[in-house]
Amino acid sequence: MKPKTMIYFMNDQDKNEISYKLKMLMRSAVVATLAYENFHNDCQVSLTFTDNEGIKKLNSEFRGIDSATDVLSFPLIDFCGGEEPPADEHEIMLGDIVISLQRAEEQAKEFGHSFEREAAFLCVHSMLHLLGYDHVDSEEDDLEMRRRQSEILDSIGLSVK
Repeated sequence: MKPKTMIYFMNDQDKNEISYKLKMLMRSAVVATLAYENFHNDCQVSLTFTDNEGIKKLNSEFRGIDSATDVLSFPLIDFCGGEEPPADEHEIMLGDIVISLQRAEEQAKEFGHSFEREAAFLCVHSMLHLLGYDHVDSEEDDLEMRRRQSEILDSIGLSVK
């Protein structure tokens, strides 16, 4: 039986339209990441769209960094990358993803690809953080996370050029 994935969308900005197509793209990115990681439990993810001002406030409050960023991840479970979820929980709340759509738009232009590709990348990146992966501690971890992101984006037709 296919696992159930609930995604709770919130919009905390007014600079970018939140279309049904964007929500379905984010859903595809979440589901593709879970499938890639062989995560077979029912789960929940909260995904908030914000702008540079909103993410700067969160970045300052939670990380002590007084600047805007592209995406923040707030995991609710302390996984090690690739670790199995708790066996006694049927449905798992993985955590919260906050994406600055304003920054995603800026980065898409900077990197020469579509806004959709950049937003999906940020969602996949954040999902990997929710599942316990990190890229800050070592170059090897960074390369591993980049490989996973690339393969997941390939699986939904958004290959990195």
